[in-house]
Amino acid sequence: MLSGSPEAAIVFFTFPEDARRNADREAVEFSVILGPYEGTVRVPRRVFQGLLDQSPTPERCIEAFHLQRTRFELIVERKLRRRQLTDDGNVEIMGRDLRERDPAMRHPWLSWLRAP
Repeated sequence: MLSGSPEAAIVFFTFPEDARRNADREAVEFSVILGPYEGTVRVPRRVFQGLLDQSPTPERCIEAFHLQRTRFELIVERKLRRRQLTDDGNVEIMGRDLRERDPAMRHPWLSWLRAP
């Protein structure tokens, strides 16, 4: 722990290399592990429309995910810290999540974490 505060505890998120397409949900999915919690993160196809300058085909969505993987992982960490889970206990990234900036990301010394 840092500063003796439980909120400042160091938390380790794990993101296995398992990005995949879910055709039924029209989404890219990947896993997140946080201690005993193991969940699925879903990024619907429509979210990729704002990231791509062309039609979001399944292949392009997977490619865009890999290009912006760190950005997606930071969003997942933020949502888990805020306990913003879906009804089934997983995480869904929406377009507004890509537009939201974490206040910690405003610090210039963290600029290397920002997505391109």
